[in-house]
Amino acid sequence: MKAELVRIGNSRGIRIPKPLIEQCGFREVVELRVENDRLIISPERKPRQGWREAFRAAGTGTPDDAMLPDFPNAFDDEEWTW
Repeated sequence: MKAELVRIGNSRGIRIPKPLIEQCGFREVVELRVENDRLIISPERKPRQGWREAFRAAGTGTPDDAMLPDFPNAFDDEEWTW
């Protein structure tokens, strides 16, 4: 689909057809960014939106306790001078 750039003061704008607005889930505010010389328009996202689900999907992983060796260990007892 092609859209014509229209003058809006010193800027330019495009009109987005209603079906595309609905399909993309746009509301009053959208986010704009440029990637590889392309303009990306996406629905506004709240900070950290989706993080909770991403952490849950990542699983519990290894408990922090398992990452640390038992203390005191042989090094602490025999080689280290306190």
